[in-house]
Amino acid sequence: MNRMKLFFTLATAVLCMTACGNGGDETKKTEDALDAWKADSAALRVAVMPTIDCLPLFVAEEEGMFKRQGVSVSLYPYQAQMDCDTAIKSGWVDAMVTDLVRVERMKSQGMSLRCLTATDLQWQLLAGKHAKIKRLKQLENKMIAMTRYSATAMLADVLVDSASVTDEHVFRIQVNDLSVRLQMLETETMDAMFLPEPQATVARQMGAELLYDTQWNNVCMGVLVASEASQADTLRHRLTEGMLKAYSEACDTINSRGVRYYSKLLSRRCGLKDGVADSLPADLHFHGVRQPRPEDISKAASWLNK
Repeated sequence: MNRMKLFFTLATAVLCMTACGNGGDETKKTEDALDAWKADSAALRVAVMPTIDCLPLFVAEEEGMFKRQGVSVSLYPYQAQMDCDTAIKSGWVDAMVTDLVRVERMKSQGMSLRCLTATDLQWQLLAGKHAKIKRLKQLENKMIAMTRYSATAMLADVLVDSASVTDEHVFRIQVNDLSVRLQMLETETMDAMFLPEPQATVARQMGAELLYDTQWNNVCMGVLVASEASQADTLRHRLTEGMLKAYSEACDTINSRGVRYYSKLLSRRCGLKDGVADSLPADLHFHGVRQPRPEDISKAASWLNK
């Protein structure tokens, strides 16, 4: 869907809601969102998550790095990867942070995506202290929160296989919203879950047991992608190049200052309680702009094609 068609679709939706006379507050919110979207017509729109791999984008915006590159970039926050998918498919955003499994699946469904850079997304499998799980073998008859057709679903399969646990006896529960996953850990309604940073630090502070970390076997699934449709637009292609330069500058700056320097920014962007960001691992490193490794792409594609 091109941008003009999308504009008229959104405008029609707003008019229909107004004509029905229901949900005045919701209509106002939709109208405000539409106005903001129109105002961003000259900006590159990027869907982001409240996760550590988005920190370079947060820093680039906060410290004016996009502006120094002469580009306008608007970050659109979401709580679930599936919502980012919907946003890019509909043309609401031009690019998004996600993982390679989701990218390969969207490509198989006909979506044309261009990989802009790999990101430093890491996943940890953590078990709630109430579950009393110390080893992967103890996942039998337990529930794991993850997202279907994502890196977390792939990792769940790999870990269950490696632990020689009966596959059908480990229950994968789809919980897309990261904040909801954490609430389920806190209320003891989920046994284990995949979490990225900084949510993993929150879980560990609640006494969760670390069962697996993608750093242990060097799995790198994070990626920033753009729709090919947006990249066909000369303006947006230029904006993308400027954004990547700012992204690289932000990675260098974070590595120089340390992640904890940005604890307040992370707390605001990721909805963290006071003190959580100050407890993040001090050795987190950001690698700048580079393409995903062929072996990681192969792992994602192979799992999807099983």
